[in-house]
Amino acid sequence: MDTIFFIFSKVVQFCIEPLNWVPIFILLALLFLSLRKPHLCKRFLILALMDLALIGWLPTSEVFLQVLENAVAKVDYAKISKDGVGGIIILGGAIEGGEIAVDRGEISIYSSAERVTKAFELIRQNPSLPFIFSGYSGRISPKGISEADAFKQLVKEQGLSQEMAHYENRSRNTYENVLYMKPMIQEFGLKKGAGELKPWLLITSASHMYRSVKIFQKQGIEVIPVPVDYQTATTLHWGEFDFEDGVQNWNKLVHEVIGLAGYWVTGKI
Repeated sequence: MDTIFFIFSKVVQFCIEPLNWVPIFILLALLFLSLRKPHLCKRFLILALMDLALIGWLPTSEVFLQVLENAVAKVDYAKISKDGVGGIIILGGAIEGGEIAVDRGEISIYSSAERVTKAFELIRQNPSLPFIFSGYSGRISPKGISEADAFKQLVKEQGLSQEMAHYENRSRNTYENVLYMKPMIQEFGLKKGAGELKPWLLITSASHMYRSVKIFQKQGIEVIPVPVDYQTATTLHWGEFDFEDGVQNWNKLVHEVIGLAGYWVTGKI
């Protein structure tokens, strides 16, 4: 069932993303042009242009993405007692461990690289804390090594100790991240005097944090959010048109909306 849900969510995201409708509108315009129906051809060309404008004009995506990124307040880690933390969780989604990485012998990092850099920062600052990196691959047909194994290689390259390191390399989405990590958190997490687990620091992208926290809460695991990889400022860029940033924003936004809707319907949050 989880595999069907995973594949279905990918298909739905592909169908909804605005950029994927542009070639469809253009093909329909060409079809009606060949059928000598110029009025319909013109309408679909206008739709294609409107779609491109929707993607490139940044406020159309930023206004919704900003809501997601602000949904979970950023915690001032400097004010948190280190004795009150049970460990560090790093969610996958930033590392490419696929065929190219294997062939070239170099691990690639996506635009969500802050997940990795923040993880290195906190691991260095807290060498006595256990940490778990969770993630296999978000692809339907993955190749190469898992994200967790790729992160393990990066940890080694950074000269960080593996003594407190733990890796979960089966999960394909956020729900599976939490599900497969839960027994690891219970086993390796630092505990309070009464034997209760201390909350874990959770590192993931700001737009992804709300959904992640909800799943952890559903599983009865307390986390301290450490959001990174912000894509929006505190104010909207009303006068900016950037197609590349717009595509990226819409991709993140649609991905999260589908994830939230799907997990709510299936009772995962």
